[in-house]
Amino acid sequence: MIYEYDATGDKCPLPLVKMRLILKKMTTLDSFVLRIADKGSKSDIPKYLQDKGFQYSIANITAQVQELVITTGK
Repeated sequence: MIYEYDATGDKCPLPLVKMRLILKKMTTLDSFVLRIADKGSKSDIPKYLQDKGFQYSIANITAQVQELVITTGK
């Protein structure tokens, strides 16, 4: 399953909280596409993913928006 969450209109910590809820649902075959624009989210979310062992890639969609593609890495 592919989960998607466009958090470009949300401010930290809401994107982090919602992302954590989706990550809990994911299995090894799932992926998650997350779009963020908030400065705090751009800093906090990659740190969280790295600390928890998730695999992810980041692409700059616009000057403000980043898209992360996340997999469980397990």
